Amino acid sequence: MSVQENEVLVKITSAGTISIPKQFRKYMDIQKGEYVKLILVNDRLIIRKITIS
Repeated sequence: MSVQENEVLVKITSAGTISIPKQFRKYMDIQKGEYVKLILVNDRLIIRKITIS
């Protein structure tokens, strides 16, 4: 992933949801139906791919 592709502006819907851009999902190998973990650290939101067995 190039430097220009590591920041993307996304809009929060009225339901409070966001879409993870395709290039990020591809880079992290996140597929439809999988889970991610959201971690709040100070003023940053971290998204991590997780596996639930």
